[in-house]
Formats: sequence, C-alpha cells, structure tokens
Amino acid sequence: MGVTNRALESPDETRTFDRGQVQVVKIGETTIGRYTFEPGWRWSESVKPIAKTDSCQAHHVGYLLSGRLHVVTDDGGEAEVGPGEAYEVHPGHDAWVVGDEAVTSVEFSGAERYATKG
Repeated sequence: MGVTNRALESPDETRTFDRGQVQVVKIGETTIGRYTFEPGWRWSESVKPIAKTDSCQAHHVGYLLSGRLHVVTDDGGEAEVGPGEAYEVHPGHDAWVVGDEAVTSVEFSGAERYATKG
C-alpha cells in the first residue's frame, strides 16, 4: 500500500505535434496524459502523419478542462465535448478544436501510445 503522486508539470515525456502536445505521466500501471490542442488543431492533419493510421486508434477516457472538441467516428457518429464533461471515445475517429479557445483535457486511457507511430 501507499500513495504515489506526480505533477503533470513534470511529465515523463512530452510529445509535440502540429498545434498541440501531450504531456505523459506514468503512475503505477496507469499512463495519464494532459492534452493541449490549439485552435486549428485537427487529428487528421496534426497527428495522422505521426500515427500513420487512417483514423485515431486510441481509446480515450478523460475529462475536458477547457475549449470544445468535436469528434466524428468512422461509423458516422459524432459529438461535441465541452468543459466540465467526462468522455469516452472508442478507436476509429477524427477530432478537431471548435472555435478559438485551446482544448485542454486530462485522460486516463489513451495517452500511452498517442501521437506515436501506428
């Protein structure tokens, strides 16, 4: 037993890409990511060249702190996530920032391999 705590300001790794970044902290068996997407960010333009997949294949579970994110799934489903909302997004999707405010979110699933080669 015990307690482990880590500051997201001191990540194990920071992955940068066009108009964004993810700061990755490993704590126990869990990988936590703090994502920042600037206005104009879109997965299919900013991360797809790194991942080399047709759509994002990460399974995301997180909480949106600021901004608005629009998500469209490969099967045609779509939703917009806003501040204060928890979300789950299954593999097979595109997403983009809506408006002129940066998106900041913390995820408890999805960060381990996000923005890494397929």
